Amino acid sequence: MAEATLTERAKSFSTAYQWYALGVLFVVYVFNFIDRSVLALLAQSIKEDLRISDTSLGFLSGLAFALFYTALGVPIARLADRGNRRNIVVVCLSIWSAMTALCGLATSYTYLLLARIGVAIGEAGGSPPSHSMISDMFPQHRRATALGIYALGIPVGSMIGALAGGWINEALSWRAAFVWVGLPGLLLALIVRFTLKEPPRGVSEPARVDVGTPPPVGDVIRTLWQRKSFRWLSISAGFQALVGYGSGAWVPAMFERSHHLTSATIGKALFLLGFAGVAGTFAGGWYGDKLGRRDVRWYMWLPAITTAVAVPFSVYCYLASDPWHAFWMMTVPSILGAYWLAPVFSLTQGLVGLRMRAVAASVMLFILNLIGMGLGPWLVGVVSDALHAHTALGDDALRWSLVISQGFALLATFCCMRGAQTLKDDLARGLDHA
Repeated sequence: MAEATLTERAKSFSTAYQWYALGVLFVVYVFNFIDRSVLALLAQSIKEDLRISDTSLGFLSGLAFALFYTALGVPIARLADRGNRRNIVVVCLSIWSAMTALCGLATSYTYLLLARIGVAIGEAGGSPPSHSMISDMFPQHRRATALGIYALGIPVGSMIGALAGGWINEALSWRAAFVWVGLPGLLLALIVRFTLKEPPRGVSEPARVDVGTPPPVGDVIRTLWQRKSFRWLSISAGFQALVGYGSGAWVPAMFERSHHLTSATIGKALFLLGFAGVAGTFAGGWYGDKLGRRDVRWYMWLPAITTAVAVPFSVYCYLASDPWHAFWMMTVPSILGAYWLAPVFSLTQGLVGLRMRAVAASVMLFILNLIGMGLGPWLVGVVSDALHAHTALGDDALRWSLVISQGFALLATFCCMRGAQTLKDDLARGLDHA
């Protein structure tokens, strides 16, 4: 009887509806990153208006955001496994959109900090329920494509955030930018609530799959810790994210200070560079699979090599005297710097059993976001303030802080190469637990 009911409910999800629902969730993810990334384009204006240091600004966009974002990610994921996922998306989308708009009313650093924490709380509940819904709407042989389309919300949202944030900031103000990018999310929340349906759980799985009961979170963490390759992989991913979030938060301000470009001009350039990030994300997955069929260690060798190659190009971008040469050269690290994403999450899934994979992904995200999102923007700000105070670099202190941050990219390369040494054995152990 239960199987019949499940089949009947599944019939209400036509192919057209599946792609519509995926499109709506993709737009939600785009808004997730618009609201998250717009701060980078407004950083210099906020610094001047509120008269705060780079350290305080880095804490605002990094550690303060990441602590709440990562701490709530796993509990919300567990809640999504038990409750109505669509409604969780609606509530979280409403929270982060409203709190983004409230950032525009900030009259002090404390007010803005509290509003950004509110954004982090809302955005923590964006991806886990969406991933779960998509996995139930699309069968296994189409699921990677569907999740790949959803993941494009990251570069697309960042591109739109850069373009909109820079233009509105210049035309109106940084406060208006927060309001204008935040309020449309409330309308999107209504669209999600009244046009999307909660998919039946497990309907897209073949009958032979035994979903079973997932093990406790502690068991998954212990299993991951026993895989030496995962230890190195997670540290490498954290360093990769540290460099990525650090540069993402401060590159716009660097171009304003060192090259005296307007936020609108910078936003347009970063919007175009976003296409390089899209290409790199796809290429990392495609080449990883292609080379991985020859030797699975390529899943770690490839990110290691591309990361190392990107470093000198990044250094040139930060130190170039001509901003347009810097933007053109930034295409290379924008592509190569995205290669690590797909291999990292693919390996995380392969290193554990079938019923451990959702929690394993959340553990990797926790490490990645805490180190990368939490420390990246903050450390760059701290070093920038130190160089400004103790050297004669002046406004160029920020560009040298970004150069110094590239040392973590080299550490990420080292960790990837070390992790590759035990990868074959660890993947075999993961299959044993399937």
